[in-house]
Order: sequence, then structure tokens, then C-alpha cells
Amino acid sequence: MPKVFYTLPDGTERVVAAEPGDSVMRTAIRNGVTGILGQCGGELSCATCHVFVDERHAGEFPPVSEDEDDMLDVAATDREDTSRLSCRLVLAAGQEVHVTVPEAQL
Repeated sequence: MPKVFYTLPDGTERVVAAEPGDSVMRTAIRNGVTGILGQCGGELSCATCHVFVDERHAGEFPPVSEDEDDMLDVAATDREDTSRLSCRLVLAAGQEVHVTVPEAQL
């Protein structure tokens, strides 16, 4: 079972068990992780699920697509080198990933 470690803007960490094939965004919403809104439901048409992926895990996901790159340009919090939309981060069985939730999504 995958596990996601969410570091929240106040520095606290939430650890959530996920289902293989789910995204980091869906896992957050299903488990009430604050700070990830996912207003478009994972359709890659908003940037309200922006996260910073820990550098240790950045290479575990497919590269940023052109559409994701465009959406990250309009995220409420300035993007960084490890910025991703959590709806694009699909989890594999046994995977553990650490992400940081930015201060703002809107």
C-alpha cells in the first residue's frame, strides 16, 4: 500500500495510506488533508493541487507535461524546481512519497 507524507504549511506532517493507482491529490481529498483543494477534480484545468515533491522522489513520476507546466505557471504560490500538480502524481504499490503543501492554492 502506498503512503504519502504531507508536510503542511504550519510544519506539521500528515501521513496517509493510499490505494495503488490513486493520485496524491485524491488521497489528500479523501483523507481531509488541508491545503489541497483539487477544484477541477484532477482534470488538469486548475492549479489548486500544487505541491512541492521532495527531491528524493522527484524522479519517481513521469516528467511534467506541457499542460501541467502551463498550469503551474498560474499557481497561487510561486513554483519551484520540484513543483507538481498532485493530480498528476499517481502512486504505485509500496511507494512512499513526501510532498509539501504550499501556503496558498487560490
